[in-house]
Amino acid sequence: MAKSSNIRIPRFIITIDGPAGSGKSTTAGMLARKLDYLYLDTGAMYRAITLKVIQAKLIEEQVEKIISLLREAKIDLKNKNGYISIYLDEIDVTNEIRSKKVDKEVSWVCQIPDVREHLVKLQRDFGRDGGVVAEGRDIGTVVFPEADLKFFLTADLQTRAKRRWNEKKERGEVGLLEDIAAEIDQRDKIDFERELSPLIKAEGAVEVNTTNLTIDGQVNLLYKKIVEYAYQLEIADRSDKL
Repeated sequence: MAKSSNIRIPRFIITIDGPAGSGKSTTAGMLARKLDYLYLDTGAMYRAITLKVIQAKLIEEQVEKIISLLREAKIDLKNKNGYISIYLDEIDVTNEIRSKKVDKEVSWVCQIPDVREHLVKLQRDFGRDGGVVAEGRDIGTVVFPEADLKFFLTADLQTRAKRRWNEKKERGEVGLLEDIAAEIDQRDKIDFERELSPLIKAEGAVEVNTTNLTIDGQVNLLYKKIVEYAYQLEIADRSDKL
């Protein structure tokens, strides 16, 4: 178990939801390493399925074939020195799932009900023993509605677009900031308005605006709240024993 001073942090289920570019992925990964938890990148799981759909050259109308493909797919998360790698059918696709072709197709793939149902079950399996930081767009509302702690990260559109532009630049990809902002704006529209599991703030979630926060600042803020929650539980437990 992770410790802060004399506070023991149990193996909580912690959810982090938010729109694209809000910092949830980087924050979740760093927070998981700080806690020695599993980082459950649910978005990467949807991207892995999307990659398989692309490899099979299937289109949106071929739902039955996509569902059949889904049942054959094997998705796994492997911890490598504190960082999570995504495996699809025993092949490391961590970098490939971040490609432009996956960016373009992932929205419609993840809206297929059978795809979401299958991956939600898989995500719950990963988190059944706790000790997990899970991030995505419906984690606190659908996947782990009874999570111990829930966070909802936000940031203004330009800040989120600049973050995504920097990520692409680090991967050697060239793109215009205004184009990325337009893509994120369109993704927001899809996520917030979709009929199946729309992006909303979960009941009881702590909202954190990351516009003016560094990544370290985000991680430290969430970690502080986790320690406070663990402390409250410890105090309550002591009181029950008196």
